[in-house]
Amino acid sequence: MFINKTPDGRNNICGNKKSSTRKEMKISKRALADKLQIEGLDIDKNAIQRIESGKRFVTDIEIVIISRTLNITIEELLTPNQ
Repeated sequence: MFINKTPDGRNNICGNKKSSTRKEMKISKRALADKLQIEGLDIDKNAIQRIESGKRFVTDIEIVIISRTLNITIEELLTPNQ
């Protein structure tokens, strides 16, 4: 049976990297949500929190826009933090 969660029970693998990159950029969840909305992604700060905590699945469309907005590659976004 296929289980679509990470070994530690998260619903995505990009949340940790997104969180650390956002913090390195010194922007809030709300500011990131605003930037993503400008790029055409309908998302709010609560969705940002749920992604970063691993409680929310992330679509491929969202991954493309998030990586572009954070100025990192999709590969970087999808590489788990060590």
